[in-house]
Amino acid sequence: MSRTQDPTAGDPPEAPRHWIVVGSPGNFARTAERGFTVQGLKSRHRRKAERMRPGDRIVYYLTGLKAFGAIATVTSPYFEDHERIWESGDPKKAAEDYPFRVAIAPDLVLGEDAYVAAEAIARQMVYTRRWPAANWTLAFQGNVHEIGGDDFELIRSAIAARAGVPEGAAAT
Repeated sequence: MSRTQDPTAGDPPEAPRHWIVVGSPGNFARTAERGFTVQGLKSRHRRKAERMRPGDRIVYYLTGLKAFGAIATVTSPYFEDHERIWESGDPKKAAEDYPFRVAIAPDLVLGEDAYVAAEAIARQMVYTRRWPAANWTLAFQGNVHEIGGDDFELIRSAIAARAGVPEGAAAT
């Protein structure tokens, strides 16, 4: 399988995984209001939640804005909880309660005026190569996606630069 087909190919199996959580600005705000301490995934993503482990990194992609807003680190194995925090924008899925969750800690969180536009970064990512360049946003359909370490680093570098974190400095 080529790296184009599997964006995580080449990442050591013991290495932390990298995830993109796709959500509305409203759901992102709900996560921010909780201090980036918990992240829920939709019920159809249980298997992805089960694969998340402490040390994994999450990038937040904001739908509508087509921007990246934050990075967090997973601090717990997944667990199930039905407290209503996040909301589906689809009225047909109003009962969705994002039950599969992980505890998280914030690494880099940008203010609303500093979100990083995703298009230029997405066009460089291995993960997005399976979609036509004109339709790069298709790569960000759905609630959660695993990406490779190189793709994560592209996004992390852009967010760190926007946050004013010096190149090579640890961002927490």
